[in-house]
Amino acid sequence: MAGLASVGLIVALVVNPDVADRTASVTGAVVGLAAFALSVVTLGRDSGSGVRRRVRSGQGGIAAAGDVIGNAVGERSKVIGAPTTPGSNRAAEQPADVRAGRDGIAAAGDVRDNALGEGSERR
Repeated sequence: MAGLASVGLIVALVVNPDVADRTASVTGAVVGLAAFALSVVTLGRDSGSGVRRRVRSGQGGIAAAGDVIGNAVGERSKVIGAPTTPGSNRAAEQPADVRAGRDGIAAAGDVRDNALGEGSERR
């Protein structure tokens, strides 16, 4: 689009320099206004709650954007008894980019009271 506008301005410059000058001024103003509108829309869309989380997991992986508490993950895994008292999770309000690779486990929050892996147990 910018290339097409440039070619049009060059042709206008060759045909009539006075018109090309005014056309370039108007084109610059329109492009500047469009850039301003795009930046306002982008800022408005990103403001939301302020917390952005990206959660991804590879094949067989487990990823959580928050806490992972009291889970049994894996064959013959067991969680027995009540979980411990939760602490304060200051990370819960922060942006997070959580990625668990193949067969991996990842969490953006508190990870406790879990039995992770084949045959594991938490009492």
